[in-house]
Amino acid sequence: MSDGPGEDLGSGYRLRQATDADRPALGMVCLRTGDSGNDATAREDAPELIGFIYAVPYQVYQPELAFVIDGPNGVCGYVLGALDSVAFYATLEAQWYPPLRARIADVGPNKTSWAGSDWARHLIHHPEAAFPASLAPYPSHGHIDLLPEAQGRGFGRRAMAQLERRLTELGSKGLQLGLDPRNQKAARFYEKLGFSRHDASDMPRRSYVMVKALR
Repeated sequence: MSDGPGEDLGSGYRLRQATDADRPALGMVCLRTGDSGNDATAREDAPELIGFIYAVPYQVYQPELAFVIDGPNGVCGYVLGALDSVAFYATLEAQWYPPLRARIADVGPNKTSWAGSDWARHLIHHPEAAFPASLAPYPSHGHIDLLPEAQGRGFGRRAMAQLERRLTELGSKGLQLGLDPRNQKAARFYEKLGFSRHDASDMPRRSYVMVKALR
């Protein structure tokens, strides 16, 4: 638990800054929302890897932008951010991925032979960290995932507001969020928060990125 009380969300829930002790919970939430917002537990043979890619390093390298939603049953959601996406990905490449690569074999590029968590093993060795020039007005990025118990209660909106406030205080001019094109529920949620889909000729194929200017 954090030293401070965080923001009271009501009904025994609160939004607070994530701590080192929350890293297993971050991985758990990431896993249980990792299949386009649904539980990915059944498909993964190395369930910890998805959190090592999409959740835990944010608390490690950008702890001031890592927040969790705590409830009666423990952590049930998070919102995570990186102030400077290019610098963040460079840090992961230099510090985070080398120890993982030393103990996790690269499965190769042939997707037809992949099974279980092989997609994550490949991504650890070949991370997708492209930053097209058209995204320059949106240098920061974020992730938000909520377990079912925390959904539909306004917690996600308040968590995103907290991240946006903090990014604005740190001088960010814009925020981007990547999502699975199949997760239209998430897209509608972001649209309600003022995000719009970013379409540009330099964007990777099949990408789905939503952006918002911060003031």
